[in-house]
Amino acid sequence: MTRTGLLRRTVLISGAGVAGPALAFWLNRHGFAVTVVEKAGAPRGGGYPVDVRGTALEVVRRMGVLPRLREAHIDLRRLTFLDGDGSEVASVDPHAVTGGVAGRDLEVRRGDLTAALHTAVRDDVEFLFNDSIDTLDQSGHGVDVTFRGGGRRTFDMVFGADGLHSRTRELLFGPEGQFHRYLGYCFAGFTMRNTFGLSRETVMWNDPGRAAALYAVGDNDDVHALLNFAHPNPPFEAFRNPEAQRDLVAEVFADAGWEVPGMLAALRDADDLFFDGVSQIRMPRWSGGRVALVGDAAYAPSFLTGQGTSLALVGAYMLAGSLAGRDHAAGFAAYEHGTRGFVTLKQDQVGKGDAALFPTTARALERRNDMLRNLRAMPSAKRRPAHSALTLPEFTPLT
Repeated sequence: MTRTGLLRRTVLISGAGVAGPALAFWLNRHGFAVTVVEKAGAPRGGGYPVDVRGTALEVVRRMGVLPRLREAHIDLRRLTFLDGDGSEVASVDPHAVTGGVAGRDLEVRRGDLTAALHTAVRDDVEFLFNDSIDTLDQSGHGVDVTFRGGGRRTFDMVFGADGLHSRTRELLFGPEGQFHRYLGYCFAGFTMRNTFGLSRETVMWNDPGRAAALYAVGDNDDVHALLNFAHPNPPFEAFRNPEAQRDLVAEVFADAGWEVPGMLAALRDADDLFFDGVSQIRMPRWSGGRVALVGDAAYAPSFLTGQGTSLALVGAYMLAGSLAGRDHAAGFAAYEHGTRGFVTLKQDQVGKGDAALFPTTARALERRNDMLRNLRAMPSAKRRPAHSALTLPEFTPLT
């Protein structure tokens, strides 16, 4: 029961990554009874570093987790670019390239962020690990859910916070292909031994259409490895086959120099390989009936923007607040009205053709290198409209 004596509306969130726990936190604050289902056995640790910038910083401040994230902040001090022969093009302050603001914006390991979000909400909501949604059946009274583990329950609303390849979105709107905007690149990320003497820095090697990066987030024995490459069409045959992924990456980088041969050897044995296409999700609407989507499931901007995590945090806040005091139809409409412009601005940061850091032609690569050689000025917060274009409304919590 709430303080007003009314029954609490029950909601199910699919996904315990970033958007899911953030949405759970705010829905609980607004008086909802929240259940989160996650196919993994526990909150996932590790993972690549992610950015929290602009408006999203205010979200985590209001959640009370900003001090913990400040402690986990990765103070990356140098970003070095190498040419195809391994020679140095430029070594710059990372903020000069990313548009971040030193002392304000956050970069944290994804596992540190998900742990902070889970800790903030775990005592107030129900978590169902090692399970996932199998079917959804909407009716006038709610959403009947069948779980893969065999359970059946009915909720007033269901939310998909289950990522780029969202099962909830597929159940609600159909196959992913109609919303998937492939941007012409694929990437493979994994962890390997730091035998390079790197500390709090990233080194990136490029030749046309290919990039290899080593990212040392601290002084420990591991380094994040990233292999990114242009690929004209999505390699669908590889997306669900780790061996096919390894074979494709090895083929693309077979003649590459620098440290790439050693990276390919480590790739073969990596137990944390993450492979995907670089893509966005663009949808005409984010809800249907009593089901709505948030984060990458609704509007993945692609890792080229560096804004997926921030969008997930802001979207969760806006969705929960928009539902406070409204029924699902009015709440979902308010969520889209208040958030879509911000999302579109973020997604449009990725233009057509070459991505700035991953040029596909020799001419584009030389232009980028010339820009890096002449890069001196640090970005001003006034020149970052996309990061802070949305001023968070004040939604009054019920609890």
